[in-house]
Parts: sequence; structure tokens; C-alpha cells
Amino acid sequence: MNLTISGHHLEVTPALRSYVTTKLDRITRHFDQLVDVKVLLTIEKQKEKQGRQRAECNIHVKGNDMFAESSHADLYAAVDELVDKLDRQVGRHKDRVQDHHHEAPKRLM
Repeated sequence: MNLTISGHHLEVTPALRSYVTTKLDRITRHFDQLVDVKVLLTIEKQKEKQGRQRAECNIHVKGNDMFAESSHADLYAAVDELVDKLDRQVGRHKDRVQDHHHEAPKRLM
């Protein structure tokens, strides 16, 4: 899995990088066929203080691309919401990909 964490209008500190990495481990625990993960952390330059911190993530898996974004006043809370959304998307994708058909029993004649 290729993991890219970048920041826009902020410096990605080692503490923030490790927090995002440990949160994304939850997704890889459910579905390990992730090819590429790109996380963008942004502080928006807005007048109002609400929803200034934003986290976006693109996940590329075999046969599908997933995107989620979340904004919150706290960047760590935005990352938490982002991982919750991605976990649901990856779970749905895993259910679609899994083979739900069972082999029919062979008849003995």
C-alpha cells in the first residue's frame, strides 16, 4: 500500500502523520487489497471558524476508486469522521467483491 499524506496551508507534523496512519490501519484491517491511499489535510482560509479544518482521502483499490472528505473545527475530529466514512465505503466494496455463491453439491447416481 502506498500512503501519501500531504498538507495544504499546514505542516504535517510527525504526531499528525502517526495519528492518520494508525487510523488508516483500521481500514487495512478490514480490507487489505488497497493499492494507493492519498490523504490531504487542509486548513481553509475562511472568515468563520466553523469547519475550517478539512481532511480528504482518495483510495484506489483493484477495480474501484473511493473518495471521502470531512470538515470539522478540530483536525483530529475531521480525520476521525473521514476514517468512519471510508470504513463504510470499503466495507460495502468488500461485500460486493466477495463471492457469495456456494458450490452446489454434486449428485451421486
